[in-house]
Amino acid sequence: MRACLALIIAVLAWPGTSLGASNHAGRPHLPGSRTLAGLASSRDALIELDGARGSLAVPALRLSGGRLVSRRLGIWSLPSARAQRILPGLLRARLVRAVEPDRHYRRLGHLTAGDPLLPGEWWIAAVGADQAEPPGPGKPVTIIDSGLDVTHPEFAGRPDVTLLNEQDVSGVGDDHGTAVASVIGAPANGIGLVGIYPQARLNVWDTGDLSTSLIVQGLEHAIDAGPGVINLSFGGTEFDPMVEDEVLIAFGAGNIVVAAAGNEFEQGNPLEFPASLNHVLTVAATDESGKPTSFSSSSLAVDLSAPGVRIPVAVPLSADPSGYATYDGTSFSAPLVAGATAWVWTARPGLDNTQVFDLMRRSAKDIGPRGYDEDTGFGLLDVPAALTAKAPVSDQQEPNDDIDQVKANGLFKNATRPITRPGKPSASFEARLDLTEDPEDVYRVFVPARRTVEITVRGDANVDLELWAPGTPTVFARGAARRKYLVDGSYKLGRRPDTVSIENTGRRGVFVYADVFLPKNGPISAAYHLEARTRAPR
Repeated sequence: MRACLALIIAVLAWPGTSLGASNHAGRPHLPGSRTLAGLASSRDALIELDGARGSLAVPALRLSGGRLVSRRLGIWSLPSARAQRILPGLLRARLVRAVEPDRHYRRLGHLTAGDPLLPGEWWIAAVGADQAEPPGPGKPVTIIDSGLDVTHPEFAGRPDVTLLNEQDVSGVGDDHGTAVASVIGAPANGIGLVGIYPQARLNVWDTGDLSTSLIVQGLEHAIDAGPGVINLSFGGTEFDPMVEDEVLIAFGAGNIVVAAAGNEFEQGNPLEFPASLNHVLTVAATDESGKPTSFSSSSLAVDLSAPGVRIPVAVPLSADPSGYATYDGTSFSAPLVAGATAWVWTARPGLDNTQVFDLMRRSAKDIGPRGYDEDTGFGLLDVPAALTAKAPVSDQQEPNDDIDQVKANGLFKNATRPITRPGKPSASFEARLDLTEDPEDVYRVFVPARRTVEITVRGDANVDLELWAPGTPTVFARGAARRKYLVDGSYKLGRRPDTVSIENTGRRGVFVYADVFLPKNGPISAAYHLEARTRAPR
């Protein structure tokens, strides 16, 4: 008892000049003078006691008004002024493991700004947007839709809004673009509602009458703005090759295109475009119970789903004097995914668009029949999972679904880099296939004169491999030039791995095409490893 009392007296009386004499060998968590001085800016301090000897400090802490915070860790809280008086003695006696100010964390601010319509935004909890704080401005979201009402309280003076052309909200249906923009990026400003990514950079293109020319122009401007997310909350039942080409160019430039699945399930469920195009992240609609809505179009094109009924939105003041309404439709499911995708991509900037594209699909919460289904895709948008899930490997050279997309002056001006080429006789990489987004991968392959190139593909599910070459039998040792292209090797269902080879008997190097694809009645998706090597003929 006398020893303990003596220690208390010594601790309480220890002079403040000893603050710097606190770092001891073998105790890396002990604070230095800078840390201790920092307690002055905090009302309370936290002291974690040494596991072996710290109990000797308990009487001094209690006498100084300390409060036990963690029994297991031996953490005590006490006013900073008192902590600064007794800490020098406790440190000298080697009774303390760590010291820090009692920090105050901020609440998730995008949901605490007092926006009055926030209680009606049921989708926030459904997709986990209340479990993480969105970042500041990052990857842009380009909205190609009817015009934005820039006089609306949600957007008047909002930073990071770029108008790519003149905006007109005077016509019938011109409320749509403002509604979509609010779902993505209505700010947390105490007014109206909050978007899924309140500080998103918004680029807005007014499509006017939704003609092909204006849609393609909007995509062009989105590509000019640099890699980001493009939201297309419109559709039709006619395939449009020009829109398809522009979407593929956008994807090839590093963008992610998000499209609404359509609202025509009850009208015969026709195929919808651009939702059904390859390399488009297609979004279906769900209700409060997590089930697909009665109107949401269903098809193999659906990648994931998001809330799409009773969604609070902002509308032009000319459409409703209140400036707000509640809408249904996949038109509002898509911008939830578009905004979330930009959020995740901003938080994970090291990923490319092929990785983020698959990440958003594969991190979705499975809500329908187990696994993939045509109503909800891979499941319901799950923001926390997308922020933390392991990212897939980059899927190189996309889009490369056809020869026209990899040769020079096809879809792109420049040809893709061949996987084997002079100075690089071999290749080895991972890639992915998906039945509705990326069903086929075509690669250029260089075959040197009097050499053979052998290519092997190993998939985690069945994938097939063909090798296509110009129809010139005097150059190649195998095959007959019966068509414009010949095939060296043919797929065999269930065979794994697939290997094909081709020998160049000519005097000059030539290019051929390796074609990796999902077989008929095969898996809906597969990852594969490709190896190519150049060798002398056997």
